[in-house]
Amino acid sequence: MMLNRRLYACLAAIMLLAVPSIGAAQSAPAGTAQPYPNRPVRIIVCFPPGSSPDIIARIVSNKLTSQWGQQMIVDTRPGATGIIGVEAAKNATPDGYTLLLAGATELASMPALRSKLPYDADKDFVALTRVASVAYVIAVHPSLGVNAVRDLVKLAKARPGQLNYGSSGNGSGTHIGAEMFNVLGGVKTMHVPYKGASLAITDLIVGQIQFIVASPIFVTPHAKSGRIKMIATTGATRDPFLPDLPAAAETLPGFEIGLWWGISVPAKTPAAIAKTLHGEIVKATQSTDVREQLARQGAATHAESPAEYAAFIKAERERIARIGRRVGITLD
Repeated sequence: MMLNRRLYACLAAIMLLAVPSIGAAQSAPAGTAQPYPNRPVRIIVCFPPGSSPDIIARIVSNKLTSQWGQQMIVDTRPGATGIIGVEAAKNATPDGYTLLLAGATELASMPALRSKLPYDADKDFVALTRVASVAYVIAVHPSLGVNAVRDLVKLAKARPGQLNYGSSGNGSGTHIGAEMFNVLGGVKTMHVPYKGASLAITDLIVGQIQFIVASPIFVTPHAKSGRIKMIATTGATRDPFLPDLPAAAETLPGFEIGLWWGISVPAKTPAAIAKTLHGEIVKATQSTDVREQLARQGAATHAESPAEYAAFIKAERERIARIGRRVGITLD
């Protein structure tokens, strides 16, 4: 009898241990997903600190930090014309905690003009939305006596192969923009590549080259001082930030080139997280304070669906490839 009582007591104790307490039942079981994001999110930028994409990434990430209450970290990975940064994002865990801010160079020019890349811009990433774009300007040395695109075309036709233009490097947007001018204007001007737009502008100021297609961020201060002259912008229509300048397309239909940046995530990122990211990014870029901050950089904001952004990237890549084939631009 005593043995049975002891056995029953042991069985009862075991049963009590097997039944969770009320408090334990109410706590989240191990492995339950927590709301996204629950830790810092990084955004990879393919160019160095202080560059236009870095500035744009910091503006957007600061807003996302305030919206989420979760820290955004800008991770600059410059080098190899954007390849280093894109590869870092491609190889990141696709969990929504690594974003890629990339643009015309990494997603359009490089895939269009280089036969081999260590990434596939379409298959390795999910496009979310463009966040900002900046039209270039066409600027000339004042000694040319050129006041408009038609004047530059006329001069180039009168002096074939004698006018030089500078770019920020072979295959860059500034290179492609000037070659677009050659193609659409039916002229031939000579390419002088530099390691950066600022170096090309310096040579334009002293008259070593005759014109350039470049970012207004770099050109405008020198134009205001009279050392160089801006004659047009390169968007499809007039730039709202430089409304007094005509668009080159008004003289050369089809002329459109500029800088743009958008945000993507590594392929296989969960669809629900990608959807959340898209909504938050659009909300951030369309907020009044972000629009004003980007406007001070001469940049317009965008709100696109992932499908619209993916289609835009593809169209830009195909357009640049056509120009590259026509004038023989290659990055191989």
